[in-house]
Amino acid sequence: MLKDTADVQLKQEKFIKTICETGIVYGLENEEGFATSYSNEYENEDGEPVEVICFWSEKAYANDCIKEDWSTFNIAEIPLADFIENWCIGMHNDELLAGTDFDSNMFGTETEPLAIIIQIIEELKSTGKTITLESYENIEELESQVNDSLED
Repeated sequence: MLKDTADVQLKQEKFIKTICETGIVYGLENEEGFATSYSNEYENEDGEPVEVICFWSEKAYANDCIKEDWSTFNIAEIPLADFIENWCIGMHNDELLAGTDFDSNMFGTETEPLAIIIQIIEELKSTGKTITLESYENIEELESQVNDSLED
């Protein structure tokens, strides 16, 4: 069953708005690492599905997914700046995707991590909200570097 493209886009927009408002992203973690899935849309150069690390905008959404294969996972809070600088940049470097707001049936959005950073920056700018980054002087410097990476 495929979800309507408009629904997926709205869900992604809500994810971005919520994490920018709260400053928190949720993941599921156990002793082996964070909850992952495999892409239904994207393959690597070997023809294998790309790995997707899953994130949620609300604790309740993450909690709904603690079942079956993920029954041993616990909710982890990730500050927004850490999500941007460490998670998204790291996933991009590792050629992984970010899965956002997957539901209990594993429907969600699979997005390139640098695209998520750009969406976050656009939302922060539109709301006038700022965040403190450790590796970048400000979001404009981050935006410039991400845009340079996207052009390569």
